[in-house]
Amino acid sequence: MGQCGITSSKTVLVFLNLIFWAAAGILCYIGAYVFITYDDYDHFFEDVYTLIPASIIIAVGTLLFIIGLIGCCATIRESSCGLTAFAVILLLVFVTEVVVVVIGYIYRARVEDQVNHSIQKVYDEYNGTNTDAPSRAIDYVQRQLHCCGIHNYSDWKNTRWFKESRNNSVPVSCCKPNISNCTGTMSRPGDLYPEGCEALVVKKLKEIMMYVIWAALTFAAIQMLGMLCACVVLCRRGHDLAYDLLVTGATYA
Repeated sequence: MGQCGITSSKTVLVFLNLIFWAAAGILCYIGAYVFITYDDYDHFFEDVYTLIPASIIIAVGTLLFIIGLIGCCATIRESSCGLTAFAVILLLVFVTEVVVVVIGYIYRARVEDQVNHSIQKVYDEYNGTNTDAPSRAIDYVQRQLHCCGIHNYSDWKNTRWFKESRNNSVPVSCCKPNISNCTGTMSRPGDLYPEGCEALVVKKLKEIMMYVIWAALTFAAIQMLGMLCACVVLCRRGHDLAYDLLVTGATYA
């Protein structure tokens, strides 16, 4: 009965190690996605420490690949030392992912304040040229999120670019894609996106942080199962060894 229990636990462990390899790739992908997306929105969010959770999950993803390799070798060879190391490393990674969740929630709560603080400055720096980084950032966000201005398109009236251009128009990135020959003129508000960008940028950044949080929580739960299986194999193996020694001693006696 004990041997059957060990065998089933070992099978689960091997399966979990395969999941760890898949998880390593997924975590690295999510971390890279956060970095790439942050690069598109970094003008609206100045706190670079927001990238700490993404950096950690990329490191965890790399470590998970190594953990899976250690776990497979230790399980196949039935190495007590290997399984112990496997369980300890999983515990450390589990703690790290809990830290990622906590940090993710902290920075997610700060997103709105950060965007509110910086978005007006970015719009004031807009000059309408592709060579200017703030201008590219605003045009990209307005096209991607289908928004115009901070709260709505009328916010452009307060910008330096609008006052200098004197043509009563907003950037063409505010134009709806289904409108042909749109010049961004405010005399035709139906051609423009009605929603402002501030709320949508906040929503997008919070969604990104939630990807990190849910990924960390999901794989933390998987690691808990891995630790449990490793402990079961170690405990039952130790029990069977003690039993074998007892039987051997009784036979010689």
